[in-house]
Amino acid sequence: MSEIKFTKHAIAEMEKCYSVCPITLRGVQGFLVATEKSGGCFFFNLKGELVEQIWQDPGGVMSLVPVPGKADQFLSTHEFYGPNDSAKARLVLAYLADGQWQVKIVADLPFVHRFDVLSTPEKNYVIACTLKSGHEYKEDWTHPGKIYIGELPDDLLAEGAKLDLTVLAEGLTKNHGYYRCYDGDGRPYSVVSADNGVFKVSPPSPAQPAWRLEKLLDGAFSDATLIDLDGDGQLELLTFAPFHGDDLRIWRLVDGKYELDYAHPEPVEFLHAIWSGIINDKPTILIGNRKGRLELLALTWDGEAKKYHFQLLDSDRGPANVTYFEREGKRLIVATNRETNEVAMYELED
Repeated sequence: MSEIKFTKHAIAEMEKCYSVCPITLRGVQGFLVATEKSGGCFFFNLKGELVEQIWQDPGGVMSLVPVPGKADQFLSTHEFYGPNDSAKARLVLAYLADGQWQVKIVADLPFVHRFDVLSTPEKNYVIACTLKSGHEYKEDWTHPGKIYIGELPDDLLAEGAKLDLTVLAEGLTKNHGYYRCYDGDGRPYSVVSADNGVFKVSPPSPAQPAWRLEKLLDGAFSDATLIDLDGDGQLELLTFAPFHGDDLRIWRLVDGKYELDYAHPEPVEFLHAIWSGIINDKPTILIGNRKGRLELLALTWDGEAKKYHFQLLDSDRGPANVTYFEREGKRLIVATNRETNEVAMYELED
């Protein structure tokens, strides 16, 4: 069983580093890192060198998403500071104007946690998920979250341009998990997780003119992703449960329904970081947890042994989020190790 070989570089000390996003800015390829609390947003090149600070505050950046087809523009959340302090959360556009970075509010959306842009051949769509819709006291979960949808305007810099979002689904308690996946035709869809289950959200297409919401699994889940780990043509469903929980499971599609195929034999405390895709030509899921051993793991399928294989990539770090991407001949895993204030870049070896 071949494993991922890499060299780790601790490239920055950043208090409560949280979100990460590959991007090209000013013609330079690299990635953004932003903070959960105060601190701001920073751009690093492929060598892991800090290029510039995009803004100095606020923090509360849960998601960063490039604007498709627009140079030097990306969308971000601002001021999501946790379940009890996010009434002022919003979506903003960061853009370059006369050589300086500017920020424009494009949607006031209290408690917005995750959002994304789904690019189809026809249009670009926005999906935004709120963790809850309000509260009366600390740890009040009696106002469930929602899924918002809309079209991305052609030009968010036009006068008066904002995101026009409508509610696709509501009543989603602890609406935390989000992951973008792609179908066999390369069309994007979203996997959303809450106490109410795991849902697949598909944007409009020529064959399906309206948004579609499907429940994949009942139960309380924190995060999930779909990927064909074993190459049998069916997508396995990996889940973290419950909200910020320690239960890691893999589900296999049987007769059109997901049935439990693997339950991790020991708790993985505070499961949080998740990424899925192809690394070393193998379907891979990267997993990180924020308590206990504070590990970063790579999950693959061992075809010879016919079982799931976990590789420990790092420990005692505590990743909040993780991504993998390939640019200019480099293959990089970048993790925001929130619990140790470390931005880490793992450069894969041939």
